[in-house]
Amino acid sequence: MTTLNLDDFSDLIERPDGGVRRDAEDRRERLAVPAGALGRLDELAEWLAAAQGRVPVAPIVRPRVVLFAADHGIAAEGVSARPASSAHLLVRSVLDGNSPVSILAARFGAGLRVVDAGLDCDPGLLPEDVVKHRVRRGSGRIDTEDALTIEEARDAIALGIAIADEEADSGTDLVVLGDLSVGGTTVAATLVAALCGTDASVVTGRGGAPIDDLTWMRKCAAIRDALRRARPVLGDQVALLAAVGGADVAAMTGFLLQCAVRRTPVILDGIVSAACGLVAQRAAFRAPDWWLAGQASGEPGQAKALDRMALNPVLDHGVSVGEGTGALLALPLVQAAAALAADLPERTTGSDGPAEGAEPSAGPSAGPPQ
Repeated sequence: MTTLNLDDFSDLIERPDGGVRRDAEDRRERLAVPAGALGRLDELAEWLAAAQGRVPVAPIVRPRVVLFAADHGIAAEGVSARPASSAHLLVRSVLDGNSPVSILAARFGAGLRVVDAGLDCDPGLLPEDVVKHRVRRGSGRIDTEDALTIEEARDAIALGIAIADEEADSGTDLVVLGDLSVGGTTVAATLVAALCGTDASVVTGRGGAPIDDLTWMRKCAAIRDALRRARPVLGDQVALLAAVGGADVAAMTGFLLQCAVRRTPVILDGIVSAACGLVAQRAAFRAPDWWLAGQASGEPGQAKALDRMALNPVLDHGVSVGEGTGALLALPLVQAAAALAADLPERTTGSDGPAEGAEPSAGPSAGPPQ
């Protein structure tokens, strides 16, 4: 695209191949394992086959965890259990291999990429390949000021588009999307409340690092104030992301849209990625067909967003640590679904009892047991 217009994505994004999905369903009916016996694994395999455009489905061989990092100015108002401007510590933990997501990514054979979209720290604290894409240092307080300028919002969206292209061009066949942020759940809850038309209290959760009641009340008040600033720009996604989003949120929105364009399936993590999906859905209603909800994080705003996008979480284990961890836990299930759909043998006549509708054989004549 020569100019950044999110409305263009509505024409660029097609649904996964419905014909291929029907072929996958037909193949499933012919497998030796009875239909329904594998539960949701059948649905995951059919979703993946449609995304790949092939039957049998190909194995996932190059999964990638992509984490967008940023600090949000609203954290300075005491809405998070973590100190403001401390997201770089989360990034450092991931890079050092000490976080749940880095440990699991190594165990599951998934690549791991961290993109600094808007951390509030000296770039020298982190490797160059992490910080080189930074749009700005931190973001504005969304309850009283815009998070980004319009131009910064466009730059962040363009960043996400570029990262999606890089992943697709490098052969990534499945993305696990997450965030590394402080104050990010407050921003995400604001977007969900604005786009779903709900009150702040309906979407305000306890965050990845649980908060006490007083902090929850401050968070709820901040979201309520931010909502007043969000509602006048609901008709313009870029303006909305500038007003009450942030560099990571805008970048993730662009990333999700371009992944759909490039036919790259994505597993969403918690409320932040779900909120970005909700914004992206407003621009291109077919885009959510390319995404899978990896887990239910327990955040009320995430549940609201997933319901609006008609996405049913794969897992519900109460994982609230964020950082893509819950979504990454769904990866082995998707891989298992693909392997079973591709490698299970089809039924052969007489291999599993009499064919449907056949009369049972009487067998050889025999007397009573000796």
